[in-house]
Amino acid sequence: MRTARPLTGPSLPSPRGPLSELVASRSLDTVLLATVDPQGRLKGKEHDARTLLRRLESGPVTPEMCGYVLGTDLGMAPLPAGEFSWESGFGDIAVLPDLDHARVIPWEPNSALVLARPLEGGRPHPLSPATVLDEQLARLQDLGFEARVGIETEFLLYEGTVSEAAAAGWRGLRPVTWDNRDYALDRPGPAADFSRSLRQALAGAALPVEALKFESAPGQVEVTFPYGPAPAACEQHVLFKHAARAVAEQHRLAATFMAAPSDGVGSGMHLHLSLWKGDQPVTASEQDAGALSQAGGQAVAGLLEALPEMGPLWAPYVNSHKRLGGPFAPSKLVWGRDNRSCAVRVVGHGPSLHLEVRLPGADANPYLALAAAFASIRHGITGKLAPDMPVTGDAQWAGDARVLSRHPWATVERFEASRTARELLGERVVDHLVSLAWLEVEHHAGRVTDAELARGFAQA
Repeated sequence: MRTARPLTGPSLPSPRGPLSELVASRSLDTVLLATVDPQGRLKGKEHDARTLLRRLESGPVTPEMCGYVLGTDLGMAPLPAGEFSWESGFGDIAVLPDLDHARVIPWEPNSALVLARPLEGGRPHPLSPATVLDEQLARLQDLGFEARVGIETEFLLYEGTVSEAAAAGWRGLRPVTWDNRDYALDRPGPAADFSRSLRQALAGAALPVEALKFESAPGQVEVTFPYGPAPAACEQHVLFKHAARAVAEQHRLAATFMAAPSDGVGSGMHLHLSLWKGDQPVTASEQDAGALSQAGGQAVAGLLEALPEMGPLWAPYVNSHKRLGGPFAPSKLVWGRDNRSCAVRVVGHGPSLHLEVRLPGADANPYLALAAAFASIRHGITGKLAPDMPVTGDAQWAGDARVLSRHPWATVERFEASRTARELLGERVVDHLVSLAWLEVEHHAGRVTDAELARGFAQA
């Protein structure tokens, strides 16, 4: 079993800073040089820290990695044609490491992480998820707005390691809690030990959580992070998922971020968003602290109109769609005031008033999900859209409201044909993400599931 490093203490320097300083002050021996793939995972190589620093001292270094890290599906199957495919020859792409912002990661022994930006022609690669988000933030800024984000994510925790679950064919999984422990502070020992270790590990990497609690489904955990700039929120979320899996392994547990890991269970990634001008929040009305401003209302309308056009950015897999319409997951494209049954929930008062987008599942890439959300907000503002009346009560009974599709192939077809998506995201981005989305759908097309056998073996 790998043991995490001791946590940051008063006698230790900051866990963030220039790589050379971290290696010297922390006696680190390993550097993980990583980029973020379309699925929101860290991909890269493990380097000997001293060897890497000696290379850097000899002159500028631009590492490379196979370009297919930007063009594979969830199972790392590459595209058959187009960019990053067999047709293209799987050439390398350069990545630019951010050496001044390395980070100690206590869940990996004596290790630091350096994030690297994929490049094309010396500029940020337009198909990198981080670049897709940056482009939307820049366009929103052109309208005079900045955005702040807080991400809240659920995941499931099971007894036994991932390798043990795989060896058992993913059957017989036992959640670490066996009943509804929502908000409960009396937790079984393994669950309490894991949550403490995860919080400590993240704090030791300068990634403190705002809160952690157990949820209503057996074994379900929810983590909330502090508000801040969107790129920082995404980096925090990607590293959190990496940490959660590693800490779970150290406790002989397994963490999954599937949107629907079992029948009747759904894990969401809720995006808490607000608009700002300089240091002033502008989501709320100046006249009524509990009401939306004009820009806030346009943002809500844009989200409800354009987000369904960009489903693969926030519901990327076949399994993603099985969460929609389930417990605490939206089924209708409506908004409401402090109403968790709605796709967009308006919550808070005055300066703290903000939008909670409840569509994405825990399996979504935060860079792409947020890019879709901000593109939709921009669509609402530039189009001067007005939201419908808010829904009160259970939104699933809003009879005249648009229904969210639970069919992944319909989601991909809609995205591929959407002029709105292409205008907001760009043709190249849409074509690339469409290709990846079809890879996921086609992977399942010929697969026979346990549910099909149980339903049809004796009856068909």
